Order: sequence, then C-alpha cells, then structure tokens
Amino acid sequence: MRVLIAPDKFKDALPAPGVARALEGGVRAARPEAQVECCPLGDGGEGTGRLLAEAVGAETQTAEVLDPLSRPRAARWWRDGASRTGIVEMAEASGLCLLEAAERDALHTTSYGTGQLMRAAASAGCRRLTLCVGGSATVDGGAGCLQGLGWRLLDARGAALDQPATAALLTRVARVEPPSVPLALDVEILCDVTNPLLGPDGAAPVFGPQKGAGPAQVRQLEVALRHWAGVLTDFALRDLTELPGAGAAGGLPFGLAAALGARLRPGFAELARRLRLRERVAGCDLVLTGEGCLDEQTKSGKVVAGVAHLAHALGKPAVAFVGAARPAAGESPGQLAQRLWLRDIVVVTPPGTPLAVALAETHANLARAAAEYMAGWG
Repeated sequence: MRVLIAPDKFKDALPAPGVARALEGGVRAARPEAQVECCPLGDGGEGTGRLLAEAVGAETQTAEVLDPLSRPRAARWWRDGASRTGIVEMAEASGLCLLEAAERDALHTTSYGTGQLMRAAASAGCRRLTLCVGGSATVDGGAGCLQGLGWRLLDARGAALDQPATAALLTRVARVEPPSVPLALDVEILCDVTNPLLGPDGAAPVFGPQKGAGPAQVRQLEVALRHWAGVLTDFALRDLTELPGAGAAGGLPFGLAAALGARLRPGFAELARRLRLRERVAGCDLVLTGEGCLDEQTKSGKVVAGVAHLAHALGKPAVAFVGAARPAAGESPGQLAQRLWLRDIVVVTPPGTPLAVALAETHANLARAAAEYMAGWG
C-alpha cells in the first residue's frame, strides 16, 4: 500500500512538516507494511517560503525589519544564487503569528517589514523575487510594503507620511511617488486565496475579523481600502480591485500589482508544480491531507481543496485530517466532503477540548486519528 501524506500547516499549532510527521507516525503504527511518502505543502502562507527554498536549494538569509507593530526583528528570506531569485515570505516580517492575541489590530498594523525584506533581496543581487503572502497581520493594501521599498505616500499638501503606513492612515494618502531609482526586481506573488480587494468577499470583511477587527473596524477598513484603491488606480491607470487574489494578505497583492506590475499566482498550484505533486499522487493508493480548520475559505485556493481536486482527477481517494470542520449553514460534514472531492473528513480534536489544549495536543491527536483511520482502511 502506497500512502502520500500532503498536508498544510495547522495554524498556531504545527507547521506542515510537523503535521506530515504526525500523520506518518499514525500510518506506520497501524500499517507498518505501507510505503509512506511525505510532501508537506503550503498555499503562500506561513511555511511556504521555506518549502520553496528547500525545493530549489536556496540559502537562508536574514535581515533586520519592522514587525507589524513597527518593532525591530530579524526575519528570514532565501536566496537562490544560480537563478538570482529571492524568496520572501510575508509572514516572516508582517505575520499574524508574530503578535499575541491581544496585539491583533487590523487598523494599526503595517506591511512595511515585508518591503524591507524585498529590498534586502534586491540589494543582495536578486533580479527575480517570489513573494509568498498569507497569514498576514495587516489590512493596509500593501501601502506599508511600498514604503519599505522606498515609495513615498503623499497627503493632499504633498507632505510624505513620516511613519509606516497602516489602514488607519490610508485615507490621508492623496498620491504615491516611486523611488528615484526603480526597484530592479521582477516580482511574482503566490496568493493563498482568490478574493478580490473590495466588497463582501474582499479583504476587510473576510479577513479583518481574524486580525482583530470588529464590525465597526471592518467598515473602517473597507472605506480605507476603497480610498487607497482609488489612489493606486489613478497611478496605474487601470483598476485591479477585482483581480483574483488582490484581497489576499490584507490587499498587499493589489498594491504591488498596481504599483510594481507584480504578477499574481495561486500559491498552492505553484508549490504543487515545483514539488511534482501530480506525479506523486499518480503513484500512490491513498492521499492524506489536512489543515487546522476546514471551512468556506478552504475552497478558495487552500491546500486541502487543491490536493483533493487533484486526487479526484487522478482517481485516488483523499482523506482530510483537520482540527475542526465548519460546513456551511444547512450542510452536513459528509456533504462538505463531497463538495471538496474528499473521501472522508476526520476531525482529530476530541469533542469539548478547550482550544489551548487542542493546540498543544495537535501532534498526538493527528497521530492517534491517523492510526485509528488506517486500522480500518480497506
């Protein structure tokens, strides 16, 4: 029996490689005769940069940047010297994982540090850059990132903002001014979702709440992003607000597409291509995948949906191990599994487990659930 283990991270609990190891332990405990291959995945969010770097043999670099609350920190990026390509992961500089729960504040966080990381790659001689977005703490439309790259954000009087831009400051911006020396980088952005910038499926209402925004703040964020979109549309002479993925990572892809001409790519699809996922799925009998929470966002470019769709296309059963499953209103877990092309959804967290305990016991819960499932397989 050949089992492919291809999961995403469990947010705030285990990175994708850790999830894969836990599932592998469970499979081997129940089916020691099985041939098991692990292929941890990402969609552009936390951990994707490292997975990409390992795939191409890129070297780890560090740079001093500002975190989402403008505090200094050392952040990683990766350099592939042979192709002069840099790999930057937004979560390293501007990630929600860098903040305590009480520090989450979508109106007052900045993506400035991500721009600093991109600049570090350019300064190190990179001419191409892959930017992995997702898991951000920000909803600033990429304004802070542009500042970190040397752009000036000017108010109606022509004065530049003298602090890293946040969503709360966007309505003060009247126009943008590129740096005198253009950034010599060809930028490709790997997005973890396909949401547009504005509207009911946009960055503010969909992602603002997980970054600390209540209903009133969500409305403020939408107003701020709409104003910012007008400023950059005037600059770029084209409206990119409906571009799929423009609303990922608090709208940063929109900002870089409008200002730099950055290209947007689905993060899962790109990583799957580089890791030869199709070949690996074709050569197995069963695919195990997973993520922390299976919900409506899963279908919008996330790993589980991508793996399940590929497995279905190749006639292979796929099973998702998750911390929690949240079907749409009126939908059963079985219907959710069918809609996502999954054979089964296995919730690994015992009922009634407090969140803090569930996070701490994720590895053990994954291994146990995988062992129990595989013991009954076939």
